Amino acid sequence: MTPPVTIVGGGLAGCEAAWQLATRGIPVRLHEMRPVRPTPAHATDRLAELVCSNSMGSTLPDRALGMLKHELLALGSLIIATAFKHALPAGSALAVGREEFAEEVTTTISRHPYIEVTRAEVTAIPDGPTIIATGPLTSDALAAQIQALTGARHLYFYDAMAPIVVADSIDMGIAFRQSRYDRDSALGQEEGDYINCPLNRAEYEAFVQAVRDAPKIQLKEFEKELERYFEGCMPIEVLAERDLNALAFGPMRPVGLTDPRTGRRPYAVVQLRQDNVAGTLYNMVGFQTNMRWGAQEAVLRMIPGLAEAEFVRLGQMHRNTFINSPTLLEPTLQFRTRPDLFFAGQITGTEGYVGSTMGGLVAGINMARLLAGEPLLRFPQSCMIGALLHYITHADPENFQPMKANMGLLPEMPERVRGKANRYAAYAARGWADFTAYLQRMGITPLPVHTAQPLPI
Repeated sequence: MTPPVTIVGGGLAGCEAAWQLATRGIPVRLHEMRPVRPTPAHATDRLAELVCSNSMGSTLPDRALGMLKHELLALGSLIIATAFKHALPAGSALAVGREEFAEEVTTTISRHPYIEVTRAEVTAIPDGPTIIATGPLTSDALAAQIQALTGARHLYFYDAMAPIVVADSIDMGIAFRQSRYDRDSALGQEEGDYINCPLNRAEYEAFVQAVRDAPKIQLKEFEKELERYFEGCMPIEVLAERDLNALAFGPMRPVGLTDPRTGRRPYAVVQLRQDNVAGTLYNMVGFQTNMRWGAQEAVLRMIPGLAEAEFVRLGQMHRNTFINSPTLLEPTLQFRTRPDLFFAGQITGTEGYVGSTMGGLVAGINMARLLAGEPLLRFPQSCMIGALLHYITHADPENFQPMKANMGLLPEMPERVRGKANRYAAYAARGWADFTAYLQRMGITPLPVHTAQPLPI
């Protein structure tokens, strides 16, 4: 009889790994420490809870996250399929209704006859076939065990959750609805999915100064020594300190937007994206921050349109933990010195919800193949799964940072393709062709891809 596989962590990666194993007839023991042991970021005891943004990124076929979603759906991803079932209006992005999504994943996993869900903290690395998918908030006890196993110092970086605003409290006499370059109009939608708060130059520079001056949460001494920010989720105050215009070229970039009051592009803009099914809550896109809460609310009210805003959640920072994957993992996600131990999700350095899901899917499938005596999957670098796995297992270990899926990870085309749009389309076409050809060589038939927004390639 096939031995049960132990999975530690009930987030996106852990649930995806459990599903891939269970649907192949392999019993799973899935350990989730919540609610016995809460975390600073989670609000519920549900599996697969989304704790930061509710966006899973682009669905466009020639974008990195669009490519990655397409590949995962072709491999039978539970997480991505469920996310599309609970999609919210967000233009060409996949925004997800948090509660409904987590509730369905929890129910689906808990009711599967081959999955046993245990609510308890795991404090030691289990023996036997194991997948560790504890994510960015691995408990101190287990982190210490992982550190002892790796023989190297653990790495930490700090991620921040963006504020959430009640939609009705936004002044729509100032703010306006529009997606960049009116992409929603091209999709046949009457109004933009995003709410935009425009700033002129004086308002923007005053806001930047206020962000710089605001008191910040002080890290403890041992945290300062380990402090490390991920470039793709940078707190706004860190950007503001770098350069006066860093925010205007980052999360507050105004490109593709026109203020209906002036008929011109604003100097800077703050975008808000729908956060729940009812459309009553909106999160501030890219506005992660660790300003102290009292000062934070006052600073955010300086943004035109948010003077009377009701904030149901202010920004906060939490510790994220990841291993030095280039020195520890194979592209199969196996631990190099213990083949029956896999790591998956953000703890490996795959940043973002879809990247985490990918790790769980690959670890689950490869664990099943290991137990069946079959060759493990090593995806071609030209597809997004292969590119991301190659990065986390081959990056410079001295400067390794988490990475989300992006087109820059893909190998260059053999011949130069002029124009960004043409180049990305060529990458996507090549990636899908190589991906499907590889699966066929491995005896795997890709599943038909059906989503709320089709991804034709």
